[in-house]
Amino acid sequence: MTIDMHKKLLENLTTAVLLLDESLKILYVNPAAEHLFATSAAHLLNSPVHHLFYEEKGDKHELEQSLANLHPFTRRETTLILANSSQPAIVDYTITPLSSPGERHLLVEIRPLDRLLKISREDNIVSAHQATRALIRGVAHEVKNPLGGIRGAAQLLARELHDQNLHDYTDVIISEADRLRNLVDKMLGPRKPPEIANTNVHQILERVRSVIQAESGDSVQFIRDYDPSLPELPADGDQLIQAFLNIVRNARQALTENPEQKSPRITLRTRALRQFTIGNKRHRLTCVVEVEDNGPGISQELQETLFFPMVSGRAHGTGLGLSIAQSILHQHHGLIECDSTLGKTTFRFLLPLERPSDASTTPGAIV
Repeated sequence: MTIDMHKKLLENLTTAVLLLDESLKILYVNPAAEHLFATSAAHLLNSPVHHLFYEEKGDKHELEQSLANLHPFTRRETTLILANSSQPAIVDYTITPLSSPGERHLLVEIRPLDRLLKISREDNIVSAHQATRALIRGVAHEVKNPLGGIRGAAQLLARELHDQNLHDYTDVIISEADRLRNLVDKMLGPRKPPEIANTNVHQILERVRSVIQAESGDSVQFIRDYDPSLPELPADGDQLIQAFLNIVRNARQALTENPEQKSPRITLRTRALRQFTIGNKRHRLTCVVEVEDNGPGISQELQETLFFPMVSGRAHGTGLGLSIAQSILHQHHGLIECDSTLGKTTFRFLLPLERPSDASTTPGAIV
């Protein structure tokens, strides 16, 4: 096997690989390591590894001891503190000493587990959403048929009533039947498949921002953090506007309805991820859109059922906006995730940047 082939194999691994010299400075990192540490190879090379990460509860001298004694070791489900991230990383990692005449090196292999845990959670979200939608379809069928009968009977009754005062009652029956039918239609989400076309996601976000600002004026500050290198997205622009609008409007309401809120702020952020898995499908390139607010946050209990129909954290909410947004993302082979703590709530839209027929279906792949 040629050197070029060895290099190609390392560059396509999803495991982060680093090579350290005798002074524990970094000689090589593969792209997976660049992604894990959110730093380019140019900035990582020749820097001490302890400046990059360390094990939360580990012995900081273990690497020196491994190099001196040529003793390999492995850690399972341990927590690494990363210099360039505010969040620790849960990983498996292996240290392997390499010895040759006159020199010694350490090979470091790090397998992030955070993404594996997220993939499992995403599978649960997709499965739960599919089961919920199947249940809703069944209920909708059972509800719509009698509603149609009730509405028709009320119309026939209205024709037979000569007292106009009694028509008020039949009008109420008809209007309430229509309202219930519309509610069921909203629960079902979009009734037609998306019309896929190349779409500029930043134009969509700007449209959403302008709508929300027209509704709320200057009560909320918008921060735009866009990646201008993102290619166009194969998507139904109108449906994505609806999905983003539902989430951003919820964020605005959470901020403006909180009497203790200071400096209400919504951040719209776009990024691209390579070799990213959504559910059980790996995509060569994925668009990430984040809607982040500095509001009061969402309780952990509510986060578990947030995307189910009729679930809302607001007193006057319908509980349909998030469910509809998730349905739209599923039709685009994407997903919405939510992370929330006090003072920071992030809804993350994951959308493949290639058309569905181009997506890899390799199960178990990770970033």
